Amino acid sequence: MATNKAEGRRQDELVKQRLQNREEYERQKQNLINETEKSRPSANKFVGQNDSMEDTLKNSTIGLVHLKDFQQRRKALEEAKAREAARTNELKEETRKIKKRKKAKSTLSFAMDDDEGDGEASSRQTPDGENGEPAVKRAKFGKNPNVDTSFLPDREREDEERRERERLRQEWLRKQEELKTEEIEITYSYWDGSGHRKSVVCKKGDTVSSFLEKCRQQFPELRGVSVDNLMYIKEDLIIPGHYTFYDFIVNKARGKSGPLFNFDVHDDVRLLADATKEKDESHAGKVVERGWYQRNKHIFPASRWEIYDPEKYYGKYTVA
Repeated sequence: MATNKAEGRRQDELVKQRLQNREEYERQKQNLINETEKSRPSANKFVGQNDSMEDTLKNSTIGLVHLKDFQQRRKALEEAKAREAARTNELKEETRKIKKRKKAKSTLSFAMDDDEGDGEASSRQTPDGENGEPAVKRAKFGKNPNVDTSFLPDREREDEERRERERLRQEWLRKQEELKTEEIEITYSYWDGSGHRKSVVCKKGDTVSSFLEKCRQQFPELRGVSVDNLMYIKEDLIIPGHYTFYDFIVNKARGKSGPLFNFDVHDDVRLLADATKEKDESHAGKVVERGWYQRNKHIFPASRWEIYDPEKYYGKYTVA
């Protein structure tokens, strides 16, 4: 039993000695780091030299420390920081007062110099004539108002032109938006080998896909077909769904057999035939299921259809 107690005391002493050795090692390590940093003056050139109170407290309380010792060290650090801050404020206040005094002195001296300088300048600028009278100053040359300077850069004129262009651009955009909201009646024919003609009212800014959606609602056999499986053919051209009617109206687009910007049906009736002028006639567009087209694209009229290409020239179109 006595042996166990002695062994326990020896272990406690070894633990205490190990802790003391560790604290001593940490202190020596920190001292070595501090000496190394002091020997390199450029290392902390752009870093604040005064550590915060928390960092200083951590460095001074390495290892196990009693609560009373910790509180005393913290209190001492707070008092030191407060004294240092008060000293810094006093130095700043003294520096500010000295600067104010120097500024006041320099202002007075410069004012006297300015007065003297003004007097000398006035005496130099107003020399007396032969009879003691002040000399007449020569007039400066001005601009000739009769010379045309419109070709020269003028900031005010350029700004005015820029504002005018911006106003015209906004006005044009507003008119185009009003044009897109106008309604048009589109005559079409649902084609499944034979024509079933109907008409639908759309806006000029609507896309072909929205037009096909309205057509789908008018035929019971098309209500189970999605818009992606429908095609719109105008003047033997397959019109993709992302185009709007406004695009064809503004650009005066032309198809293979007539205009793409007329959506009604009319024939060209003339008393005298004129070969120099193209016929003014418009045909009803066709709404076709994509499956029907795939099955019959080798048969007329589907054999004539091709996808619309805005870059391709289909011929000149003029209206008499």
